[in-house]
Amino acid sequence: MALPEPPPDPARQQLKELRETLLSLHKALLDSERTSYELVHGTIASPGAFLQLLINDNWFAWLRPVTTLLVEIDEALAAKNPPRTSRDFVQLREDTRALLSPSRDANGFWKRYQGTLNRDPGVAVLHEQMERQLAGDPGEASN
Repeated sequence: MALPEPPPDPARQQLKELRETLLSLHKALLDSERTSYELVHGTIASPGAFLQLLINDNWFAWLRPVTTLLVEIDEALAAKNPPRTSRDFVQLREDTRALLSPSRDANGFWKRYQGTLNRDPGVAVLHEQMERQLAGDPGEASN
């Protein structure tokens, strides 16, 4: 006989939803920065060349905190042993809120992020969606 599954964790579900929006925002930021880079330096030859630039070029270094946060969220959601607690999920939500707020300016992140928000309406729309998600109570399931 199979054991019944525990009830869904609202904080985990909200983190999953937040991850999806953050992933979309990350992609929009990458696309926007790629366009800006190509205006200055010319077309990037291939996806592999773009990946190398993301990893090694200072132009894209400011995006690394978003990439790192996505990895942390993925690891938390995938962890089985030991299982993550709601507190871990809430902390990741708070880390996301801190990263995407003007109070955070580690390594000039906010200045570059704000510049992208101002020039790219797609990024601005996703940022607003993130803000709405982050404004919700992490202890309640989202609608």
